[in-house]
Amino acid sequence: MHCFSLVCPPRQDISAVVEGMDGIKLSPGLALGLADFELIRVIGRGSYAKVLLVRLKKDEQVYAMKVVKKELVHDDEDIDWVQTEKHVFEQASTNPFLVGLHSCFQTESRLFLVIEYVNGGDLMFHMQRQRKLPEEHARFYAAEICIALNFLHEKGIIYRDLKLDNVLLDHEGHIKITDYGMCKEGIRPGDTTSTFCGTPNYIAPEILRGEDYGFSVDWWALGVLMFEMMAGRSPFDIITDNPDMNTEEYLFQVILERPIRIPRSLSVKAASVLKGFLNKDPKERLGCQVQAGYTDIKSHTFFRSIDWDQVRMVCVYPPSPKHTHTHTHTHTHTHTHTHTHTHTSTHSDKANKSEF
Repeated sequence: MHCFSLVCPPRQDISAVVEGMDGIKLSPGLALGLADFELIRVIGRGSYAKVLLVRLKKDEQVYAMKVVKKELVHDDEDIDWVQTEKHVFEQASTNPFLVGLHSCFQTESRLFLVIEYVNGGDLMFHMQRQRKLPEEHARFYAAEICIALNFLHEKGIIYRDLKLDNVLLDHEGHIKITDYGMCKEGIRPGDTTSTFCGTPNYIAPEILRGEDYGFSVDWWALGVLMFEMMAGRSPFDIITDNPDMNTEEYLFQVILERPIRIPRSLSVKAASVLKGFLNKDPKERLGCQVQAGYTDIKSHTFFRSIDWDQVRMVCVYPPSPKHTHTHTHTHTHTHTHTHTHTHTSTHSDKANKSEF
């Protein structure tokens, strides 16, 4: 799959450095451009991009189209972000639990990524309605997430932004991870990076300590997410009227210092897997041994009932949520120079051709 490519800009002029075709060649003699899509509505807005719901005219298939204004991509860091996200979307296309790329193209002023549209709502949406999930449901979603994360890790990619908002459910109830704006590419087993980034409640202790880190941060975030699914709250909830304790700085102190308290309502197996993923020492954390990390996860007693091959081949029927609702919700990464994540407006605006 070949799309546009980005290289370092002379004088930070993005328009001079976007190379490639006006459309992606899907087959000999065939290219796609804006004229091939019908705009339905705007479904997400961020500081660098908007996401449109579109329909491919030739086959009536619906997609999400991420639109990035070139004038907003100012420096090398921004270019790296766009290039990385495009690369990860391309690679994700071969995994059933990652939102993948359909096509990409450009105009003089904008870059376009046409990606899978997932309309089952995100886990945050479902958790707000169900409060917490049965362990069996959490186990199923966690298994699919594990397969997706391991796929990225085998490709040398640290995801770095796992959270309820970024885990979508498709129309059948299988998970699809999305939003690759914080991914780090080129990481081999044993390699590390050092950028401070992530969503505050999910940031691993080693990042907060200013240490170099690797794939371990994704397994920590999975532990936080699994805790939220099964306990109905964050492991780092702070309930106080003291304004000094409602700050990011205090949250980070809690993540670093407060022991994880597992609800007594959870099974011994669930408590064990949460303690494994939420070990503050990445060397001791479940999934973080260089050679056997993923194998350790699959063989953990919590996942003993999982047939990993069947899950990987999408042959296991997903659990039925208590509330069935089609939720037209998708995300656009709101990239900032401080590398912290801010929410994107996801109201569905009535759109016209000017949105392109």
